[in-house]
Order: sequence, then C-alpha cells, then structure tokens
Amino acid sequence: MMDENSAMIQQILREVENGNGNNDDVNGWQTVSYLKRNRKPSKPPPPERFPIDRPNGGVSSDVFSSIEKHSEDRRRRAAEAAAKAAEEAAISSAVSNGSKSDEEDDSETSGAAENGAVEIKKVKPKKPKKPKVTVAEAASKIDAGDLSAFLIDITSSYETQQEIQLMRFADYFGRAFASVCAAQFPWLKIFEESTVSKLVDIPLSNIPEDVYKTSVDWLNRRSLDALVSFVLWSLDSIFADLASHQGVTKGSKKVSQQASSKSVVAIFVVLAMALRRKPDVLISLAPTMRENPKYQGQDKLPITVWMIAQATQGDLAVGLYMWAHVLLPMLSGKSSCNPQSRDLILQLVERLISSPKARPILVNGAVRKGDRLVPPSALEILMRITFPAPSGRIKATERFEAIYPTLRDVALAGSPGSKAMKQVALQILNYAVKAAAEGVPELSKEASDIFIWCLTQNAECYKQWDVFYLDNLEASVAVLKRLANEWKELSVKHSTLDPLRETLKSFRQKNEKAEDDAHASLKEADKYCKLILGRMSKGHGCLKGVLFASVALVVGAAVLSQNVQSLDLDKLSAVFNLS
Repeated sequence: MMDENSAMIQQILREVENGNGNNDDVNGWQTVSYLKRNRKPSKPPPPERFPIDRPNGGVSSDVFSSIEKHSEDRRRRAAEAAAKAAEEAAISSAVSNGSKSDEEDDSETSGAAENGAVEIKKVKPKKPKKPKVTVAEAASKIDAGDLSAFLIDITSSYETQQEIQLMRFADYFGRAFASVCAAQFPWLKIFEESTVSKLVDIPLSNIPEDVYKTSVDWLNRRSLDALVSFVLWSLDSIFADLASHQGVTKGSKKVSQQASSKSVVAIFVVLAMALRRKPDVLISLAPTMRENPKYQGQDKLPITVWMIAQATQGDLAVGLYMWAHVLLPMLSGKSSCNPQSRDLILQLVERLISSPKARPILVNGAVRKGDRLVPPSALEILMRITFPAPSGRIKATERFEAIYPTLRDVALAGSPGSKAMKQVALQILNYAVKAAAEGVPELSKEASDIFIWCLTQNAECYKQWDVFYLDNLEASVAVLKRLANEWKELSVKHSTLDPLRETLKSFRQKNEKAEDDAHASLKEADKYCKLILGRMSKGHGCLKGVLFASVALVVGAAVLSQNVQSLDLDKLSAVFNLS
C-alpha cells in the first residue's frame, strides 16, 4: 500500500514539473492553479492528525500541501531570477549606450562597463558665440543709397499715411541695429554718467554723414502733426525700456543681454534726427511733458535733457523755451531736485547760452509762436534762485548768478510800448512786488529794478501800484528808496514823469489818512515820496529855465539877423555852439 501511494505521489510530481516546465518556456514561471480548479475545497484536517492513507485509498491532504509549497518555492526562485536578469540587462544597456549629456549645462557624463574599466565619454560641441556688434560697426554698414531707395518706396506706397511712413523709417534702422545687444549700448548707464556735452552726440556721432543727410532731408518733408505723434511714440518706447531696466534691477539678479524688438539704438537715432531737423515738435509737446506724470520724475530727467539738447542743435530758441517751461520749474519749491539733477539742468542752459551769438539770437527771438522763451513765472523762479538769503546760498548759486543777466534780458526783451509788452509788464509787476517785500537785500534790490522797468513799459503799472500800495508797503518802500537814491539814472528811462508824479501825490494823501497808525514803513515811504517830488520840481524849474533861455536866444538871433544881413548862418551857429 505504501509503495502504491509513493508511486502515485511521484507521478503527480512529474506531471506538475512537466506542466511548469512547458510554461517556463513561455513566461519563466506560472502559478499552478488548475489542479484545484474543479475540486471542491475540503475542510483542512486538524493540525495534530496527518494520516497517511484513507480507507478508500485516496491521497492524504498533506501531500498536496507539500506540492503547493514546492510550487511556491519555484515561483519565488523564478521571480528572483527574472529580477536579476532585468538588472543585468539594464547594466549592459548602460554600458553599450553610454550616458546622456545635459544640453542646457553642456556637462559631460560617462558610463562604465560592468566587466571592465572602460569609460565612455560623450561631449556635446559648444554652440558658436555670436560676434559682438558695436553701434559704430552696425552704423557703418548702412548704405545711403539703399536708404534713399527705401524712403522713395515707402513714400510712394503710403503717400497719404505719413505716420506709417515714419514707422517704416524707424523699422529700417531697427533692422540695421538689430544685432547690437544691450551690453554694447548700455544707454541708461551712459546717460547717468555722461555730461550734457557728451550726451548731445549720443548716438548720432556714429551715423555716417550721408546717411544722416538723407534721413533729415526726408524728415523735413513730413508734417508737424505726424512728427509730433512719431516723437511721442519714440519717447514712450524709451520710457518703456527704462521701466524694464528698473524692473530688472528691483526684481531679478541678472539682466538679459539681448537685442530689443525695435532696437533701442534705432529709436534714439531716429528720435535725435527728428528733433534736430524739426525742433518745433518739442514746443508742441511741452504741455504734455510738463503736465502728464508719465513724463515726469528724476529718473526721466536725463532723457528729457537729452531731447532738449538735440532740439538745441537745430534751434537755440526752442532749447531755451523747453528749459524755461519744463526744467526750470523743477528747481523751485520745497521739493526741489537733488544736486545731481540740478547740475544736469544747469549744464544744459550753460551750454546753450555759451553758443556763438547766443545772446542776440535769444533776445531777438524772445517770443516763439506767441509764447515768451522766458515767461514771467520763470523770471520769478530765476530771481529767487539767483538771489537767495545769505543762509540759503549753495554751490550752484554762483552758476545761476553767471547765467542770470542773459536770461533776464531775454525775459524783458520785446517792442517797447507794444500791446504784448504792456501785458508782460503787468504780469511781471505782480511777481516783482512779492519778491521786493521779502526783506532779502539782494533779492529786494533786483525786484525793485524790475519793478521800475515795468513802470517804464506801461503807465497802467502806476495805477496797479496805487491799488496795492498800502497792502505791500515794504515793497513800495524798497522801490521808492531805489528811485530816490538813483534818480538821475532812473529818471531818464521814463518817457514822461507825469504818471509818477500823480502816483506819488496819491501816496502822500494815503499816508496822511493813515498817520494815526504811526507805521514806521509808512513814514519812510512818505519821506521818499517828498524827496522824489522835490527833485521832480527842481527838474521842472530847470526845464522852464532852459525853455526861457531858448526863447531868448531865438529872439536875439532874429534881431541880430536884421542888422547883420551878411552874417553867414553857419558861422553864427558856430558862435552859439562856442558860447
């Protein structure tokens, strides 16, 4: 019986091995589950009883338990063998193929074979660096003939659309300077570190003369309105690039050295050409630049100075107009600009008025398109900056003292007696009376001189003075004192003294009515009124004496001519001249 059971067990084992062997050829190993597929699960025997045989001659349950355990061992060994084979295959693949290089960092890696010390390296060739192109090199490649043909083409293609013509003009230079990267034209650094004398030539000093002439001749035929829009667009583009630089400075560590889409160099080039050829464009833009916060600020000042310097190359009067209307107001008030900005503003006007024949050009062209180059409000700012209190003097004060005489002459220039000058005199009078009343000796003296100039230009100024006399007594005293002390020099500047005489008499009447106040300034003013009126009376008496002598001379000459008919009139005139 034992032999039969052993034989049966061996037969079952052989069948299991044969079945697993066939499956190993396909998958390596497979779970033996078909033996129990059609069998009902039997209740496992108690652990303490493992009978060898059954009454019916069947196989004991522990036989199948051992078979399954054996199968599980085989499956485990097969899985371990498969994992080991996969690992070996991976190592073999790494050795044969080598390791990949990192494309971004250009780093080198190597793979080693498992059965040897062979090291395999794969080096990626470095990309060739683009040659650095300077502004001068890019500008030298621009051909004037090609540019001329291009301008003729766009002029005919967009005959009625000058704005598009100007944009295409900018595109042409944008392509010419597209290869110039930011590192080759660090304009922000250049503008911050350069003087105005150097700024004015950036970047046009690199443009060939024939290219420049072709460009400005074409720009000269564009309308003012189209050029105003073009200049404003160019300025906005520069400010946008400025904002990007400021954003990089604040938010990141590195500035990308790449060429901009339109090329900042090109925008500076075309803008400089337009401003030099049509400087009046800036006068049209002055209100926008003065009132729109977008175009204001210390960070934008170097760009504004650069633009005015370009316009000055074409017209000194436009340069001074923009300086007085846009830049000078930045120097007034408590929130005045810093020393660096003040120096830049001064450099511009110093360069402007030091140009050959600058004074006659500016004085003769003191009015531009109905506006004065130096308006009355600018003259007031200049007075206060040039003549501060002793404690308020700074290093720049001497520089203002040097430029003030020329700027004052421009501010007061005009046709005497004209309607425009009469209006200007009334405006300046209001500023002068305020400055004269501040008690600063130098400022009071200068304001008094300008006050007296206003009186000589418009008789209405006397009436205005009479109105605010008591309300501005300190200023009136300063002016009266100036008239009294320098009467000989000042009296000859008045075409007639009658308005002054009537005004002084009115002052005396007001002084008498206000005597109860016993104001010291009032008494001082009355003293100077009496003094001036006395000198005017003496002058009037002398004038009567001169007239009487003249009449007597004429009568005597008539009598003499009757008795001496043969007397030569020329000799007679010589006799009277000698006498």
